[in-house]
Amino acid sequence: MKVPRLRPWLAIGLVAVAGAVGALTSPAAHAATGCRVDYSVTNQWPGGFGANVSIDNLGDPVDGWKLTWSFSAGQTITQLWNGTYTQSGSQVTVTNASYNGAIPSGGSTSFGFNGAFNGSNPAPSSFALNGVTCTGGVTGSPSPSPSASPSANASPSPSASPSTTPVASRPCDIYASGGTPCVAAHSTTRALFRSYSGNLYQVRRSSDNATRNIGVLTAGGIANAAAQDSFCAGTTCVITVVYDQSGHGNDVAYQGPGGAGGRDTPATATSESLTVGGGKAYSLYIKPGNSYWRDGHLTGVPTGSAPEGMYMITSGTHVNSGCCFDYGNSETTRKADGAGAMDAIYFGTSCWFGGCSGSGPWVQADLEYGLYPGGSQSWNPNQRAFTSKFVTAMLKNNGTSRFAIKGGNAQSGAMTTLWDGALPRGYSPMRKQGAIILGSGGDCCATNTNLSQGTFYEGAIVSGYPSDATENAVQADVTSAGYR
Repeated sequence: MKVPRLRPWLAIGLVAVAGAVGALTSPAAHAATGCRVDYSVTNQWPGGFGANVSIDNLGDPVDGWKLTWSFSAGQTITQLWNGTYTQSGSQVTVTNASYNGAIPSGGSTSFGFNGAFNGSNPAPSSFALNGVTCTGGVTGSPSPSPSASPSANASPSPSASPSTTPVASRPCDIYASGGTPCVAAHSTTRALFRSYSGNLYQVRRSSDNATRNIGVLTAGGIANAAAQDSFCAGTTCVITVVYDQSGHGNDVAYQGPGGAGGRDTPATATSESLTVGGGKAYSLYIKPGNSYWRDGHLTGVPTGSAPEGMYMITSGTHVNSGCCFDYGNSETTRKADGAGAMDAIYFGTSCWFGGCSGSGPWVQADLEYGLYPGGSQSWNPNQRAFTSKFVTAMLKNNGTSRFAIKGGNAQSGAMTTLWDGALPRGYSPMRKQGAIILGSGGDCCATNTNLSQGTFYEGAIVSGYPSDATENAVQADVTSAGYR
């Protein structure tokens, strides 16, 4: 059933008052406030629904926001992303996350949630941002500097209103709109939320062991590569941490002394530069002996048989057959704990069970105790190699019966479904432990070292089983990102 979108856009007129000729005025200071809210139900099923809420700031810049509304039919929120919420009866309050509290004039932010209802599910009729009702207009005005008042019959000169180009939805906005929010989002190249303005990764230079966080140039934008270039000039730098943009705190650190612990080392920060969004960025260029890890089982990463999905942008030109260039869900013990303990994307040339066609590299599923090209140990005839410079790899798993593997060119075109069917025998249900691995297999690297190599540009892990439409939209955003 298609649910109509609510757009409460009611304009409010502004009243101008002229002062006496030649008098100096200094009106009381008060900020211009105004907002517009777009509330849309993105998915609905018996007793439940998913919704996306977009806030447009029409007034002065906002530093920290709180949106309130009332449900009229007893609906309740069960899960929310890109913010925090409280609900008392019908009254709902959503507060910004740590990374999306600032909304510039003309800017916007969004969040999504899943909810429950019984009977009807009408959209809220009114919203308030920081206590001011959102009407689609502006109330108040910025305080001007004291100046001579114009004559009573003087007309102000017309001026063009500044315009802003809204940042398009990024992969994690798209996943959230589909009801499958990101619980971990990592990138060294760009923001994966359109409102994200925080740090992407940390570098450490060898000359004095000082560290610096590298962020984005603008909210929703690309990495500030110039900051890395300046900090690392005349010396070498390594990437010690890749920060989580989702707000769950799932930062991945290198698996070695001073990082997550173990025997690996951090990747060199300047091994590969590239262009994304028209600007310079650096990749996480994994060589044997480099890897990253995080125990996320208490911070939102799906465990057990809970459904999840993930994607990664990697490269078809920097691969090998060493075990195992993975990104995804892994063991908290960093040991091979049995079939189904992992659920991670693998990309490389390893032919684990034999019988492979061609030389790869292939997108496969590392489910522990094997790299699966499809639903069994037999070679999947739908598999194909992805040799392009930039590759999109996707994996989703409902945790009990079904999983899907997809691959594509990250510069153009659609995703290719390599497998969409039953889990291999012995993997139902899944037994995921909820750690995050980047660059190595699950039984690494506490007492051993990573043998694989690969390139990581961006990726995310989501809660829930993403729809094909959601994944297609993510791929569309990736191809528009301008990886070169």
